[in-house]
Amino acid sequence: MATIISVHSFRGGTGKSNTTANIAALLAAQGYRVGVVDTDIQSPGIHVIFGLDEEQIGRALNDYIWGECEIEEAVYDVTPMLGAPVSGQVFLIPASVKAGEIARVLQESYDPGMLNDGIQRAVEAFDLDVLLIDTHPGLNEETLLSIAVSDVLLVILRPDQQDYQGTGVTVDVARKLGVPRLLILVNKVPQSYDSEQVRHRVEEAYEAEVVAVLPHSDDLMALASAGIFVLRYPDHSLTTLYRQMTARLMA
Repeated sequence: MATIISVHSFRGGTGKSNTTANIAALLAAQGYRVGVVDTDIQSPGIHVIFGLDEEQIGRALNDYIWGECEIEEAVYDVTPMLGAPVSGQVFLIPASVKAGEIARVLQESYDPGMLNDGIQRAVEAFDLDVLLIDTHPGLNEETLLSIAVSDVLLVILRPDQQDYQGTGVTVDVARKLGVPRLLILVNKVPQSYDSEQVRHRVEEAYEAEVVAVLPHSDDLMALASAGIFVLRYPDHSLTTLYRQMTARLMA
């Protein structure tokens, strides 16, 4: 049975997609068969980190939710594009980057239950050990569904007052939905901050485990989503923190 992990943030710009991609790569390096689904249909982008060009995307998640293809047709094995050899595999279900498809999602309604059905079918068809869901920021119908079907919800926030308030809403909703494990990642923390003080403050505020406090990294910013950080910089101190976080996610 696959472990389903939703990676979510209340606001954009928290590093959600980069975090998802790095977790996927670390799990694949451990031999896991990992699925990643981009449910941020209104502003997709994780395919860029995995090196999947727009021209290479034939079918996407959008085609599946509109009933125009089977979910298996929207799955891409991106393992050869990771930039380093791994013993496992990574399968990506991207969302369409076509302007017309994004506009259609904004203008027309669709059955969010299709997402759940597609997730379950993809898990079975590709014999996945782990499925990571890169959600849309904020709380909408498909995000709530993704959270509800998850075994683990990883909520990402920055040390910012708007993030603190919005994360409180997300945590409350997740608890009402009965998510089995709720974990928090504090990301992009200024180097001048005391990470243990940040951890304590956040754990006290939300009564939830902080799985990691990750510092702002110029090296990560310089990579500019043109690859997967933990594979490009395997000996970096930030990669060590990513490994520790991933181990705790799978504990």
